[in-house]
Parts: sequence; C-alpha cells; structure tokens
Amino acid sequence: MNSQDDVKELPILKLYIDGFGRQGEAIANFEGKTIFVFGGIPGETVLAQVIAERRSYTAAEVVEVLVPSDKRVSAPCKFFGRCTGCQWQHISYDTQLEIKRDILIDALLRIGGIEPLVLPTLGSAQQLGYRNHARFTVSKEGGRLGYVHKERRKHVEIENCLLMAPWINEAIELLQGKVSETTQLSLRYGMNTGSYLLQPTFQNPDISLKSGQKYYEEILLSKRFQVSSPSFFQVNSLQAEHIARLVIDELELDGTQTIVDAYAGVSTFAVLIADQAKKVIAVEESASALIDATVNTKDISNVEIFQAKTEELLSSIAGNEIDAVILDPPRSGCMQGTLDALLDFPPPKIVYISCEPETLARDLSILTAGPFKIKNVQPIDMFPQTHHVESITTLIRDNDRLNLINARQSLTLASGSPRRIEILQGLGLEFDVKTSTVEEPSVPDGTNPIELAKNRAYEKAISVGSNTFEGTVLGADTVVEIDGRILGKPSDSEQAREMLNLLRDKEHRVITAVCAYDVSVGEFLISHKTSIVHMRKYSDEDIETYIASGDPMDKAGAYAIQNHYFAPVEKINGCYLNIVGLPVCTTLNLLQRFGIRIKNDLQSSLLGLTRCPECKKAVGLQQPSGRKRR
Repeated sequence: MNSQDDVKELPILKLYIDGFGRQGEAIANFEGKTIFVFGGIPGETVLAQVIAERRSYTAAEVVEVLVPSDKRVSAPCKFFGRCTGCQWQHISYDTQLEIKRDILIDALLRIGGIEPLVLPTLGSAQQLGYRNHARFTVSKEGGRLGYVHKERRKHVEIENCLLMAPWINEAIELLQGKVSETTQLSLRYGMNTGSYLLQPTFQNPDISLKSGQKYYEEILLSKRFQVSSPSFFQVNSLQAEHIARLVIDELELDGTQTIVDAYAGVSTFAVLIADQAKKVIAVEESASALIDATVNTKDISNVEIFQAKTEELLSSIAGNEIDAVILDPPRSGCMQGTLDALLDFPPPKIVYISCEPETLARDLSILTAGPFKIKNVQPIDMFPQTHHVESITTLIRDNDRLNLINARQSLTLASGSPRRIEILQGLGLEFDVKTSTVEEPSVPDGTNPIELAKNRAYEKAISVGSNTFEGTVLGADTVVEIDGRILGKPSDSEQAREMLNLLRDKEHRVITAVCAYDVSVGEFLISHKTSIVHMRKYSDEDIETYIASGDPMDKAGAYAIQNHYFAPVEKINGCYLNIVGLPVCTTLNLLQRFGIRIKNDLQSSLLGLTRCPECKKAVGLQQPSGRKRR
C-alpha cells in the first residue's frame, strides 16, 4: 500500500487498530498520540509507515498486516492507497454496510442525543463502476489525469478509476496526456442516456471527444432530466432511483397531497412524484439549477417552481395546506430559518435526505425537540468503497406533543436577578418574573458545588411553579467554589471583604445550574455549566471602593465580572455568561428540548454573548456556510 515515496526519515510503527475516524480512516494510539491509519481495520495489528505529522494527529499507511481481520479482502484497484479517493476497498462489502449504519447511529446519539430506529443499510447492486461524475486534476507536466493524495498533497496519475462508469474510463484513455491546457477537468455521464459533459472547452485537435457542453441528460424512473455543469445531481444513478422509490413510499401519495420539494436542485423529486401528487412546490436558490428545473418540468402542470432560499420561502408559504416537505440539503444541513419555519408551521410529514450524518443529527435534534417524532432512519449506500453514507429519515408530526409544546410557551423566570432578566430579554424571549422563596443558607466545606447548584435551581423552579397554573418555569442558581469552599452571597461588608481577599490573584470555579420545569405535567430538565475564573491582583483600596458601591452584596462570591470599574477578573476559561449568572448555551438547550425557541433575528449585541463559542452557536450567530454537495 506504500506509494514508494521517499518517507525513510519517518518511522514505521507497530499499531493496534481500535476504531474508525470520521473520514473513514482507521485509528490507533501510539504513545498518547492519535494515528490515522489508511488501510487498517479495527482489531488488526499492523506495521504502518508514518507519512505526515500534523498538529493534532499523525497520518500513516499500512505496509504490513501482522494480525489480519476476517473482514479484510484484496482491494481490486491497483491504485488503492496511492490516490486515497477510496477508503474501504480492503473491507468486505457487507462489513462496509454495517460500518455505515454504525457511523449514523453514533452521530445521532453523540451529536443529536437521539436513538431512533436505524434500519440496516441498503447496499448498491454495483459496488464498482457506479459513478457518473468525475473530477480529475491534471499534472503540470504531460497533461496526465489523476487525483491528489489526501495527506501528501501530491498528484497521483491513474490509468482508470474502478468507481467510475466504464465510459468515463474510456474517456480517460482518450484524454490522457492531451489536456495540459487545464489543471482540472470534469466528466459527467448519463448512465441511461449515453449523453455526456466534458468541461472545460479544449482546443487541442488531438482530443477526439467534444468538450464544453453546457449540460448533459440522464433518465431516472423513465423521466428525462437536463443537468447543467454547475448543477447538483446524484453521482450514482442506480441508487438515485432507489432513493426516489423510497421517498415516494414514505410520502404515501394518493394524488390528493401538496408536497414541498425543498432544496430542489434540478427538481428531481418534484418531477418523480408529480404524477402521484395534487401539487408540488419546488424551491431552489441556484440560478443554473432553476434553468434545468424549468426545462425538466415544462410539460408538468402541477409543479410550481420558486427561485428562493428554502428558509425564506418555507416561512412565506407555511400557513398554506402543506401535506409533506422533502428536505434534501447540502452537506452543511438545513439553515436555522428552514428549521424554524418547519417548527412554527409543522407539516404532517417530513422526508429528510441527508449525505452528512453529523448535520443530520443536529437538525433532527432540533426537529424532535419540536412536534416531530422519527418513524425510522434508512441508510443507503450511494458511495461503495468510501466512508460516505446517505440516509432517508421520515418524521411524523405528533399532535399530542404539539399541544404540549404550545402550552409550554408561557415562560416564567424564577429569579429577580437583574442580570438574568437582562440576558433573557436580550434573547428576545417574552417571560414573566416571579421571585422564588427558596433560602440559600451557608453550606459546609466539601459540599459538592454542582449538586448544590442543581438542587437549588430545581427548588426555585418548583417553588414558583407551585403558584403558576401553566407554562414553563426557569430556575437558576450560581455558586462560586474555591479550594473546596463554596461562597454564597455575602451577608454584610465584612463577609464581602473576606470573600474578595480569598479570591484575589487565585483561580476558582463558577457553576450555574439551570432547571426548566413544565408546570402542567411536572416534567423537568436540569443542566449546568462550569467556568474557570482567575482573578487579578487587585489592591485593598480596590476592594474597599467596590464594597462601598454596594455591588457585591447580592452576588455569589461578592463580585460581578461585568463590573467595569472594579474589573476583578484577569482571565476566564469557559462561558462568560455562566459567570454573569445565566449561560445562554445551557439555557437555550433546555428550552429547545421543551420546544421553546428564539424567534427573532438575534444580533450579537447581548453583553458577553460573543465571548462563548457555544453561546454563539446556540443563538445561531455561527451558521454553517457554503452549499457543497456530495
């Protein structure tokens, strides 16, 4: 598997493979370092040549298998391990399907916190020769086609690619050594039509293939599609038909439904379901894809096409009678606006086609926190011999949960803290304020600060909830802990002085626990956040001036991080708003799980919000960018 490059200066390691990484590489550990091992299988012992050392990992490739897995097979391609385009040719196909299901299950639990029914992966009848689309790099000298090695970043010339349709391999032979006028080229081929597209336009008269076509055509389920050069289309035509049949089955069409085809592309799904639906609304942002979609639907009267961002159009039509929504977003998943529209006006059914398990898990966690439940998740192998996995998830609107969520929207804050009120107001949430009657007595040294904060947050929520008829009560409690001692709110100036002296020029922990309590059904959720705070070496005069201001008296640990005059904190590690008294990241996670969301376009003006990456992410200030497809 070694490409014979000169890597003698880097060591060969004896490694035990104990798992897979997110890009399909086998993983081993060596002297505390993570090693990504191309060509390994979990359970194997191998000798691996180190080929690159990065900041966070080391890359290696197998040169000898000492203890092989019974899942190992001989890779059919002589370029396997040299071009790195495939990751799993050395693994039996049945095992590949099992691993892809496991990857999906892991992402759903690890990122989404959900454990839906994940069905066995549906395999591809073609494990080789299935790709209808190829992108090649061209060598600077000789105009030779190939790929770029993932780690070495060097051009690897190939004679053919076993994943590609036979016609594409024939085209490689015709183009090899004749395309030096470009650095990259793209070939797209209609497996069911023989139509093709070769870009860019070549001037070399020795090239017998026509080039520069603006589009090619493909047929799926007897429907003809025009696909322009920049437009997305599935690379596996046979499995694309399989996906279409599955989507049609999940929609249970009987000719009476109105369906939204979101992220419609060239209107593939819209065309394929049109004769079984009353109306299809296709939504696509790309101008080139819209040109194709217009051609593809020109003879179909019940398809209406909109050029718009999915999140914007869904919001505008959400009040209409929509029976189901098909989601087929790019790898980055759905934008928050799309999810918000689906939660504000939930359709009876969503069929979500995903090519990225991690963004799928993120989106499903949001949708299932709302009124949707997952019927099942069906992985399907669109990309044999690689780690990529496609899936189809069917979500059904749960009307009982919808009613429960609607009842939870009335929010009460069980605290009179000006800081917590200001934070919630900054999030655009509407809420009432009721002060809890829970006492906060001194506690003995050695008390578990996390459990203390969680218990108090729960008690505050329950206390206010007992006098509230409906909705959600939010309780919170913040404690300061240093060297096993818990500092509450000072009872007088002397105690404030003692606390500030104790904290001076030292590191301590701030823990805030948050409890969301559903008054109607008695359900509650509790979580907490911990931040590490290092105080500056302030003077005795600073302490006295601060105490004289009166500010320390209602604050755990006798200080406020946001006080610009005293400015007691030198540095922090963790959530800034947690130290203020209400971590937005934790709070919104709990509220979201109760179906309560931010509904306005939040700006980053909320004090301290941008100081915590998790808080920024929770409020949507860090959105995934780009529309990269498979």
